[in-house]
Parts: sequence; C-alpha cells; structure tokens
Amino acid sequence: MTNNTTTATTAGGGGGGDNEATSHKDKGNEAFKASQWAEAAKCYSTAIKLGEKHKDLPVFYKNRAAAYLKLEQYANAVDDCTESLRLAPNDPKALFRRAQAYEGLEKYEEAYKDATALFKADPGNKTVQPMLHRLHQIVQERVERNSKTSNKVKQMMELTFDVALPLEKRRSGANNLVVLARETAGAELLYKENCIAKISSLAKYEKDSEIYVNMIRVVAGLCENSVDRTKGVLKELGIPWFMRVLDQKHQDCVSTAQFCLQTIINSLSGLKNKPDSKPNKELCEKHTREIDTLLTCLVYTITDRTISGAARDAVIELLTRNVHYTTLSWAERLVEVRGLCRLLEVCSELEDYKYESAMDITSSSRTIASVCLARIYENMYYDEAKQRFTDQIDEFVKDKLLSPDMESKVRVTVAITSLLSGPLEVGNQIVAREGILQMILAMATTDDLLQQRVACECLIAASSKKDKAKALCEQGVDILKHLYHSKNDAIRVRALVGLCKLGSYGGQDAAIRPFGDGAALKLAEACRRFLIKPGKDKDIRRWAADGLAYLTLDAECKEKLIEDKASIHALMDLARTGDQSCLYGVVTTFVNLCNAYEKQELLPEMVELAKFAKHHIPEEHELDDTDFINKRITVLCNEGITTALCALAKTESHNSQELIARVLNSVCSLQELRGKVVQDGGVKTLLRLALEGTEKGKRHASQALARIGITINPEVAFSGQRSLDVIRPLLNLLQQDCTALENFESLMALTNLASMNESVRQRIIREQGVSKIEYYLTEDHLYLIRAAAQCLCNLIMSEDVVKMFEGENDRVKFLALLCEDEDEETAMACAGALAMLTSVSKKCCSKILDIASWLNILHTLIANPSPAVQHRGMVVILNMINAGEDIAKKLFDTDVMELLSGMTQLPDETRAKAREVAIQCLAAAERHRIIERSDEAEIPDVFAEGAKITEIVDDD
Repeated sequence: MTNNTTTATTAGGGGGGDNEATSHKDKGNEAFKASQWAEAAKCYSTAIKLGEKHKDLPVFYKNRAAAYLKLEQYANAVDDCTESLRLAPNDPKALFRRAQAYEGLEKYEEAYKDATALFKADPGNKTVQPMLHRLHQIVQERVERNSKTSNKVKQMMELTFDVALPLEKRRSGANNLVVLARETAGAELLYKENCIAKISSLAKYEKDSEIYVNMIRVVAGLCENSVDRTKGVLKELGIPWFMRVLDQKHQDCVSTAQFCLQTIINSLSGLKNKPDSKPNKELCEKHTREIDTLLTCLVYTITDRTISGAARDAVIELLTRNVHYTTLSWAERLVEVRGLCRLLEVCSELEDYKYESAMDITSSSRTIASVCLARIYENMYYDEAKQRFTDQIDEFVKDKLLSPDMESKVRVTVAITSLLSGPLEVGNQIVAREGILQMILAMATTDDLLQQRVACECLIAASSKKDKAKALCEQGVDILKHLYHSKNDAIRVRALVGLCKLGSYGGQDAAIRPFGDGAALKLAEACRRFLIKPGKDKDIRRWAADGLAYLTLDAECKEKLIEDKASIHALMDLARTGDQSCLYGVVTTFVNLCNAYEKQELLPEMVELAKFAKHHIPEEHELDDTDFINKRITVLCNEGITTALCALAKTESHNSQELIARVLNSVCSLQELRGKVVQDGGVKTLLRLALEGTEKGKRHASQALARIGITINPEVAFSGQRSLDVIRPLLNLLQQDCTALENFESLMALTNLASMNESVRQRIIREQGVSKIEYYLTEDHLYLIRAAAQCLCNLIMSEDVVKMFEGENDRVKFLALLCEDEDEETAMACAGALAMLTSVSKKCCSKILDIASWLNILHTLIANPSPAVQHRGMVVILNMINAGEDIAKKLFDTDVMELLSGMTQLPDETRAKAREVAIQCLAAAERHRIIERSDEAEIPDVFAEGAKITEIVDDD
C-alpha cells in the first residue's frame, strides 16, 4: 500500500465531459509526480467539476485528497476521502488517506478506526501495519490520560459550580478548569460534560470577579483551535451573551471577554494570536456567515448607549485588529454596514459634556476610534473605495450641520479633530470645505467655554502641515493669544498648545523661528507649569505634554527640559497610565529629546546647488551635537523610559508604535544602556514592535534587538522562547534596503545566537537564514564579510548546515578562498569553519582538493602570520589526512610534508598549538604508511573554536 495517486484509470464513454475530466485527472497525476501539489489539486478539482457522473469520480476525490495531504490541508483531505468512500465504500486507498488526514488533525481515534477497518479488510497490508501500531499506542495512552483527566474535570466542575462551597475552594476549582480547558483532551471533556450550559447559568448570579473572569477564560480555551467547539459555543451562548460579558465594570473581565471574542474569530478564520499570522482563506469562506454576523453585532454595539466606555473601547479595538487585509480584511465591509458613521459618533463625544443621548466613553475612546478610522482608510486600496469612505464622512458632517444648534457644531468640530488625528488626508479635505474653518474660528471667538475649547483642539489638529500652520499663523495667532488669557485652565492650556504648534512649524531647522527669540523657552515654561502643578487633572497635563512635543523640536527647549527632572517624571507618569490619549504628546517629546526622528540627508553637492539657487538650507543647532543627544538619552533611560514606553506600546496605532521603536532603538544605540532596557522588560515590547506596524518601525525595533544581542549574553537577553522569536526580526535586517550598519549589527547578534544551541540554529536554517548570511561574504565591506564569516562558523555546528556545504555548490570553495583574506578575524573565522567542516565530513575534505588553487590556500594557512589562523589551518590539514588514504596521498605528493616538518621545529611559543597539530599530521601520515618515523610524539587533543562576538565595532 502506498500513498501514490491512482494512475490506471480509463476514460468513460459518457461523452466529451467525461473525456475532459479524465484529461484533467491525468494532468493532475503528472503534476503530483512532479511534486506540484497545489497544481495537482487544481486539476483534480476541475476533473471533479466536469465528471459529476464519471465512473472514476471516487478516484478523482481520493487523488485530490492525496494532494491535500501533501499540502497539509488535512481537513480538506478528510472531506474528499469521505466523499470517495461514499461513492466507493471500503476503498483501501481512500481509507488509508483518511486515516493519514485524521492523524494530521490529531484526531487519533478516528484515524485508528479507519486504519483498523483497512487492516481487517486486508490483513497482509504491510503499509498500514506500522500506522496501526503507532495509532494503537497513542489511543491507549489517550484513553488512560483521558480517564485521569475526566476525573479531574468532574471534580473541578463540582467545586466551581457548587455555590454552597467556600469561596477559596471554588476559586481553586475555577483556576484548574482554566488549565484543563487549555489542553485538547481537557477541553473536549469539558465540552462533553455540558460545561458551557453551566457557565451560562453561573454568569447570571456569580458575584466573585475572579471566578467570573476564569469562566470566560474557560470558554476561550474551549474555542481555541477547534471550529466544532467554537460553533457549539456560539450556538449555545449566542453572540448577545458575549456582549453582556464584555459590558462589565471590572477591567480584567472586559479584557478577557475581548480576548475570548478574538479567539472565536481566530478559530473561525484560522488566525493565530501572533503578529505575523494570516487567515486560512478556505476557513474564512466556509464561515463567512458566522464571521459577518459577529462583525455586524460588533459594529452595532459601537454606539450602544447602554454599554460602558471600557466595553466600547474593547469592541473598537477588536474591529481595528481585524480590518487589515492581512487579517480578515473587514475594512470595506465596515464601510458597507455604515460603521464609519458609528465610529464618528464616538469621535464626536466629549467625556465631560453630557446630553440626553450621550454615550459613556473613556479618555481613550476618541483616540481608539480615530486609530480604527485610520486603519480602515489605509485599507481603501483603490479610488472608488476611498471615495465611498470620504462620501460617508461627508454625509455625517452634513447631517450634523443641518441642525443650527450649538450641540451639533460642537460635536462635528470634535469629530473633525478626531479625523485629523486619524485619517489625516480625509480630515484635511473636510477642513478645506467651504465655511468649515470659518466656523471653527468663529467658535473660538465666542464667550462659550465649550466652543472655545473644542475650537482650540481643532485648530491644533488642523495645523498639521507646514502650509496649513503658516496659514493659521496669519489667521489664528491673535485668537489663540486672546484665549491664552482665559481664566479657565482647560482653555488656556489648549491655546498654549496651539501657540506651541504654530511656533514649531520650522521643525528642527534652527534657522526658522516663526516667533521671536526666546519665545519657545517661554512657551515651554508655561507648559511645564501646567504639567507639574499639583492638583491639575490628567487632561490638562496631557495637553501640556502635547505642547512640549512641538516645542522640543527646538534644541534649547530640549536641553532645558532634560535638566528638569520634575517634568521628566511627570511625562513618565503620564506614559505609565497607558492612556492612549496621552500617547502622542509623551512619545513625540521623547523622540525629539533623543533626536530619533527621520533626518534629512544633506548631500554636499545639493547644498552647493541650493546656495547657488538662493534656496533655504536647514541648519542644525549646536545643542543637537552627538554628545548632547547621548547625555539626554542616558538621563531618560536612567529615569525609567523603558517601562513608560512598554505601557504605551499596547496601542494599535502603527505610527505610534514606530515612534516608540525609534526611542527604544536610540536608547539601545548606547552600549552601556542595553542591560537597563532588558532589565526593564523592553525585549518583549521590542519583539512585538519588530513584527507589526510600519516598515520603518519594524526596522528600528529589530535593530534595537540586534544591539541587545551583540553585547548581552543571548541566554539572558532572550531567555526561553524569545531566543527563537528574535531570529525573524534579525533576519529581516539582512535586506538590501537596510543600511550597512543594520546588516552588520544583525549579523553580529545572529553570531551570538547561533552559539547558543541547536534549536536556535535550526530556526535560522528554517527561516532561510544561511543563504541570507552567506550573501554578505560577497560584499565589498570588511566588517560585513567578517561578521558573516563568524556567523557561518557558529552555524556549521549544525549537521544540516554541514549537509548544505556537502551539496553540489561552491560553498566550501568560497570559504577556503576567504581563508586567504588579509583581515585576520575573517581568515580566522573561515579557517575555523573549514576545520569544523573537515572534522565531520570527508566530502568537504575532497571538495577542498577540487579547488584549482587548493595548494596555495594550504600554503597560506601553514605560513600564516597569525598563530590563530595557522592553528586552524593545521587542524584542516590533519582532518584531510585522517579523512582517508586517497586524500592524504594527494596532500603528501606536494611540498606539504616538508612544510609540516619545518613547522614542528619552530621555537616560537605563540605557535605552540600549531606545532602540536603539525606533529599529529606527521603521525597520521605515518599511520597511512606515507612516511616512516622512528619515534612518536605525544599528541594532545585539539579542537576548532566557534566564534562569539562580545563587542560592537563602529561602522565606517
């Protein structure tokens, strides 16, 4: 019995359709033999479609099942085998393939049942026997384990659901149920024991928040990685139950319910809770109705007036996570179900302004909603979709402005402010509409505090681009100055931020000062007073931080702020709250202090051209010199910036994630601060930032991880699973669009990681890391060649890498040629790698002799001025002699023996190791009877040393 496709089929006489079906089946067989599994499956699918009444239809199905098995699409293989068996009962190949598919799905009992049926039908079948034996053992172990687990499940359920028992016992039972639900066997048993119905009943009257939260975790555990259980849970509980659970005052409960809903979405779509996870298209198509129903319920919940602000935030975050095309691509569907209007309703709310139909919101609600709008707009990939998005926004604004009352004007202005914080392009289009800016300026000049406040916020958001800032400078400065003298602190601080933003539109260019000299410092001092003054609420302090975000583009303001520990601590405290509304101001201030923003490269020839054309040339302030920047970074790190940024990194805003990554990378640029970043939990945050967000953000986070991996023992910096998770971000830096410094630092970190253990080396291999690293051996850059050589030296400790070098390629030749490199460290790494290869592979020894200049290479190694390179060269020659008499004779047919004899007489003690190996070479030659000796020298053990990087080398 084999797993090959059936080929001996004949075309039926049922006409052209049958002949075409047979033809496509034959094409499928050819593709299968060529290992083109996807193409084979496609051909068989066409054959099935054309041959609905074909006599060989069961063959088509089981052949497609074979292709699905190769593609590891086990569920599809099961379906096809089942259909084949329905048409042709007890077919042995269909039974065997279904057993394989069930085993792939870890449905061992079903696989065992099919294998048993096949064995009974054909006891002499040798192919099924090992499978039957293997499955019998697994099933027996599972029966025993399930028996024990079943008792645990019953005991824990009795403890948890018996409200008469002491609270501590019930809590203990609930904790154990969570553990059981995370195991496949435990989850199955809990589901069969009607646990869902009991949880549904308990949720109605349970008062203990710990037990309540654990019950939601149990539901999530039952849904994880099981479509059948997920469907059963949804059918029994219903989506409204999850909405009720989400609407709780307890934050842990809200977060757990949000996680549970995401787990349900993942199970139905094939997504995983990993940044780079992608959905299974077939699963998504199969469960379109369930996913769409869930989406629609979430969208309608956005504006539900009965739910809490925390629940509303959780719903919007769920939508944000799933709108991107790499996840569930819900963006266009959200527009279709008028989700934009609902999000704008949230954006138009004010936390402290209540009216008859006001929604409950948190201080982060508007920020979270604007991020969601931005993410949706990012996924409008063609003009028609963008137009639909803009039309819906326009419609919302027009509807609000139809009512002339103050509430409508206030709410539409607040919504525009949120748009300017989210999809900026759309927000600018709205502000450019006739009468909108005039309305905002008019609101700012009224005596009504609420109108003044929202107008100020909108003016600040509207001056996002230099041209708009310049225009507002001309129209709005006098209004903002007037508002700054208001008796209301909330108005004053907003007017202050407006002045700060308009005063900073020159950016880091020291030559542009919109206001007079010293104005920036005076504005900064005003912001400082609001930031650190006791008794000021968080909203006012947040606005003060926004003001500093603009002012710290000025180098003098940076130096003034970094010396003010009270202000730094106030900014850190704001960050540690995790409040997303504080995100922009705090993180941007830190970016400016570290000079971590994008810097424009000024080419000398372009500067000369600009001077000739009398164009303005940006100037850098002397206080932005490297020494000043490093001093500011050190102060921030010592004051705990890492923990503050880790709290804010939970944001779904990719732009904000990039800013956080920039700051952390700046901190890691200083070697002495990297340990502090690790100590404060920065690695976990950087791993997340390295896998999601903008391309620049991912690069900054990856570079920070590389820098940590260079100077800190990877077993400490990347303990446990993190040593594997960090490999992909590091390999992502080995791209041609990355800088030479990023390439170099990545190679150095990978060198240290490769020295850890075989699991790490295997992960590098699986991620196609070897070929990426080898590419840099060909670069015209000393440090890149050296780092790549050292990394390969450590990777050769893996048998799989050795096999790569044994293949039909020039890898060994290239490594041997690099042993002649003038750079001692490069030559040492390549000679060490060659020593390890030749110690375990006779084929690699032979491949050295296939190199035209092999004798010159050996001469260079024997007479190398570096004792370390010479020692490794001696080990290579010893390994070649020991590889076999044929290779040894070729060696001693040259002048190598004379050179080795001369080596044994060298008095230089720095070359003692090389001398000892030379003695061993001659002893080995004597064993092969190539030479004769009258006495033997005691021969010590030698070994090739792997490379390990501990210091960073500055890039030219």
